[in-house]
Amino acid sequence: MPQYVVDDFNEAREVLSKSPRSSAALLRLAIEKLCKHLGQSGKDLNSDIKGLVKAGLPIQIQQALDTVRVIGNSAVHAGEIDLRDDQRTALTLFKLVNLIVEDRITRPREFDEIYNTLPKSKLEQISQRDQTP
Repeated sequence: MPQYVVDDFNEAREVLSKSPRSSAALLRLAIEKLCKHLGQSGKDLNSDIKGLVKAGLPIQIQQALDTVRVIGNSAVHAGEIDLRDDQRTALTLFKLVNLIVEDRITRPREFDEIYNTLPKSKLEQISQRDQTP
């Protein structure tokens, strides 16, 4: 997880027991920052999710992002008190953030690290194979 996302994630964890709504709002912010890290604008979560789906985002991660978006929206709209934003909801959001990071950042990095242990000559052969029509 990028450090600038970790900071929000940790703050959400710190306020969870005192304010689950604040925790949920911080987790939504973390998701927006994750979307930006993944090449989206980071300004409109709904549009960012759409862009990520076009880029091949798995349906389960799209659903997780939409869950965070919908639950998070309830926590940040002025004048609304969403009684569903309790500790259980915030804990679910933590889990979803972790799943998204695992799928979009951690797992691809781990695959790259394993793949790049191959000898350079083998990587070049694979690259040549993949360029052949």
